[in-house]
Amino acid sequence: MKLSLYIAKRYLLAKKSRNAINIISGVSVAGVAVGTMALIIILSVFNGLETMVRSIFNTFDPDIKITAAEGKTFIADTTRLRLLANVDGLSCYSLTIEENALLKYGERQYIATIKGVDDHYTMVTDIDSSMWEGDFILTSEQGRPYAIPGVGVAQYLGIRVNFIEPLNIYVPRKDGSSVSAENAFNKKFIYPSGIFQIEKEYDSKYVYIPLEFARELTEIEEGVTSIEIKFRETADPSSVQKKIKKIFGKGFLVQNRYEQQEIFYKVMRSERLAIFFILTLILTIASFNIIGSLTMLIIEKERDIEILKSLGANSDLIRKIFIFEGWLISIVGAATGVILGFIICWIQQTFGVVKLQSETLIMDSYPVVMKLKDFIIVPATVLLIGYWAAWYPVRFLTRKFLNKEV
Repeated sequence: MKLSLYIAKRYLLAKKSRNAINIISGVSVAGVAVGTMALIIILSVFNGLETMVRSIFNTFDPDIKITAAEGKTFIADTTRLRLLANVDGLSCYSLTIEENALLKYGERQYIATIKGVDDHYTMVTDIDSSMWEGDFILTSEQGRPYAIPGVGVAQYLGIRVNFIEPLNIYVPRKDGSSVSAENAFNKKFIYPSGIFQIEKEYDSKYVYIPLEFARELTEIEEGVTSIEIKFRETADPSSVQKKIKKIFGKGFLVQNRYEQQEIFYKVMRSERLAIFFILTLILTIASFNIIGSLTMLIIEKERDIEILKSLGANSDLIRKIFIFEGWLISIVGAATGVILGFIICWIQQTFGVVKLQSETLIMDSYPVVMKLKDFIIVPATVLLIGYWAAWYPVRFLTRKFLNKEV
């Protein structure tokens, strides 16, 4: 193997009699390098986007969310809540009520979702760390309720924390028996204590209010729309989820963070896989240059092959020389691509050269996260393709062009 590898390196680096072989070999290395670099960069960008989106969801979504399998609300009975509180690995839980409502601030109106939460909510999620203005205060020391709208809602209605205009909330009555429009809604006013900013979809949809205030508006005296749960850091998520499912039974959905946003994560992973296969296909096409380069090299080295055979070289040794030649092209290209990909990703991570055009996200440049597995899978894929590209001409084309058994 050492002899075949040595000769292959000499063939790769030595100047050929036909300049076209050098050009094709250089194009082969460049094609493999560009394809490898593109794979590294694209996968790192997908890692960054997934990390960014997960951080956005983690700010709003709890570790576990319990909802009714059928219907909108359910009774959070004390027996289940007592068993839930004793689950090992559970840190705390929060009761919530969600309902669509009409908001009116001055002369402006807006349809949004009010979310009534209890005092434990800030321990379940990190919503209080995403305040755009003011503080996440639901109730004052004197018991006065406050609202926390998203920045999208606030900007549309013109709400600011230091304004004295109250926010009026209208929710349709449950009985629907009133004929007049004025009496068809439960109406209450509330003042904002802060404005949160997470992501456009949430910012333009939600307004947080105290749970009891939401009960009065929605006429839901005992029920809740969901129970949101926070794990301890040392908890086993799958084990805790199974225990909670056992407590609540088949009539409830017990969803972890992935399941709460399942469609989005599946789409993102499908896109990542599709991009990987597309770029792999492009790499495969680029590897045809290796076939061309080796084919021309085999024709040029016909006399060398005869000399090696006369010196006692067997068919396996000669095959290995040209297989190593093709594989070295792939190795040089893959190594160059990995290094270039790492440098470009590092520059983007450090300096944020490529900017995001959207103003609705929490960062202004494309996020990039490099993972070790990508730096293993990509070169392995490239080398596998390179081995196939080298094996084909060595195994078949030598016979075609030399008309003899090698």
